[in-house]
Amino acid sequence: MPQIGSFALLLALALSGYSFFGGLLSLVRGGSRSERLGETARRAGIATFGAVLLAAVILVVAAFQNDFSIAYIFHHSNRDLPAPYKFATLWSGQEGSLLFWSLLLSAYGLVLRLRYKTDARLFAHASVVIAAVQVFFLLLLNFAAHPFALMQGAPPDDGAGLNPLLQYPEMVIHPPMLYLGYVGFTVPFAFALGALVMRYPGEKWIQITRRWTMVTWGFLTCGVFLGMHWAYSVLGWGGYWGWDPVENASFLPWLTGTAFLHSVMMQEKRGMLKTWNMWLIFSTFMLSIFGTFLTRSGVVSSVHAFAQSSIGDWFVAFLGIIFITCLVFYLKNRSHLRSEHRLESLVSRESSFLFNNLLFVIACFTVLWGTLFPVLSEWVQGHKITVGPPFFNHVMVPVALLLLLLTAVGPLLAWRRTSVQSLKRNFFWPGVAALSVGVLLMLLGIRPWRDLSFLYSLMTVMLSALVAFTVISEFIRGGRVIRRHTGQNLLASMVQLARRNTRRYGGYIVHFGVIVVMIGFAGSAFNQEKEKDMGYGDRLSIGAYTLVCRSYTQEDKPNYGSEWAMLDVFKGGKQIDTLYPERRFYKASQQTSTMVANRSTLKEDLYIVYEGQNQDTGRPIIKAHLNPLVMWIWIGVWIIIAGTVLALVPNYVPVAATVAARMEPATVGAGD
Repeated sequence: MPQIGSFALLLALALSGYSFFGGLLSLVRGGSRSERLGETARRAGIATFGAVLLAAVILVVAAFQNDFSIAYIFHHSNRDLPAPYKFATLWSGQEGSLLFWSLLLSAYGLVLRLRYKTDARLFAHASVVIAAVQVFFLLLLNFAAHPFALMQGAPPDDGAGLNPLLQYPEMVIHPPMLYLGYVGFTVPFAFALGALVMRYPGEKWIQITRRWTMVTWGFLTCGVFLGMHWAYSVLGWGGYWGWDPVENASFLPWLTGTAFLHSVMMQEKRGMLKTWNMWLIFSTFMLSIFGTFLTRSGVVSSVHAFAQSSIGDWFVAFLGIIFITCLVFYLKNRSHLRSEHRLESLVSRESSFLFNNLLFVIACFTVLWGTLFPVLSEWVQGHKITVGPPFFNHVMVPVALLLLLLTAVGPLLAWRRTSVQSLKRNFFWPGVAALSVGVLLMLLGIRPWRDLSFLYSLMTVMLSALVAFTVISEFIRGGRVIRRHTGQNLLASMVQLARRNTRRYGGYIVHFGVIVVMIGFAGSAFNQEKEKDMGYGDRLSIGAYTLVCRSYTQEDKPNYGSEWAMLDVFKGGKQIDTLYPERRFYKASQQTSTMVANRSTLKEDLYIVYEGQNQDTGRPIIKAHLNPLVMWIWIGVWIIIAGTVLALVPNYVPVAATVAARMEPATVGAGD
């Protein structure tokens, strides 16, 4: 089995190498003979998927068969490991995750090469770029991080076991989602570089890659938030985002990818920001590779990172090659990227997109600088200086608030310039509603002058309300126009409105989901926590809740042993729940893990952690957190996903042919 897997990886390397060199030679030479060469290169790229898939299947089968003669299986599995985590072994370690990356890349390449007739020459350029990236990862797998390397001597009877932090249901889906996002950005990058190399006319390459980019962005968004939920549920520290270097690594391409999705509309509508968009997608891909480098090089310390290894040098060299390639072709063909129009007014849709992009880039630079500062400080001063959450929050919170403001303002601005009368008409009632929300919150007890975090939370909720009322007003305004012409009720008219321009109104739903998430973030200013040793009958009060310890015990299972407590939860003198916080000790890896007990409602989370036993008293140490509005974050993510899916659906009726002309007075500035 390992020999077949090794052969499959060598075959995949040969096929992808032929796909790259054959495809490149075909593009350079031209002619009918070169077309045949290009076709064989395309088919070699398709066959690469089969070879990589075979290698991945063999690795998974080896995990299920407990083949500990393979070093990777020994280090990341054991006999009593549950089946879902045996399957997740594929991406649980360094070598397997690189194989999984290569598998996803070959799958993306398969789809692209099967759809080559859309624009054969552009797709041929993109295929060559994807093949080049594939060659790099297959070189790693064959010569630097081989997943089928064998153990020395006789095979062990059992494996070392999977990292306990990864033995949680979400870890079966979180890495695949994140990798689908990381790897997926290779496709728009390949089209962008191909379009630049061949001086592709117009914006058709953007139209071709729009859905690729949105799907990829959607996967990355799911991956980031699943990682947040995993950290919240498993790490037991009471939070969901700690500005960890590997968390930041996934956030960086999300920021630039989001900026690209917004600014690309200016290129489609007005022929502007061509150079900016090209470098945005280049940067997004390079940041995806950079994130992979961070998790594997050992240059930063993180609970999420893989073990330190020498393959970091490979990634540094690869990033250098990518940057030089992009720069050379940009300098050669930059005249092709000249803008067709200029910014005519600061009060316009174009300016809102421009400021939006600048803020995303500032956020990206801040996160990148803070992440790399320990490394840079060690190079300069000889010792690491770590920056913590206060540094990131000091910059990122104001930037997020400005982005919220632009999210509310942007959809109500017209292209080219917006009149003062239009601004007053569109902003008056949403503005009044947002101010009313702020006044109501202060009447309910929020005192923003007492603490800066309270002020930020109040501003977040007010701006979120402004965005919400703006989005709702856009739906209502457009729905009324359709109702006048069709006689339908308002709700049916708004549904038809969204179906007629799914990209625009799907985007509005995404914005609505974002503000729901932001409201969830705003609750963190009011978090509470308490810790206490709790024996039988002991009580701990936090907020409106009282915890009463009924028992604590131990349990032994094949894969792990555990200690847990039974806590009755009282509110207003009545028992409302029983929670079972747990601490596990995994036998194979000799490591511990926390299983949080969490009672979650729309208002707040009662989050309980079993921290172990006090060695002096023998009593369990219970830590209780009261975290307001956390559920809003997870609800907001589902709304974002729904909006993204809607934006991917083709329009039911072409807008320009039916309603657009008659709707224009009622939806000033509400273009894509």
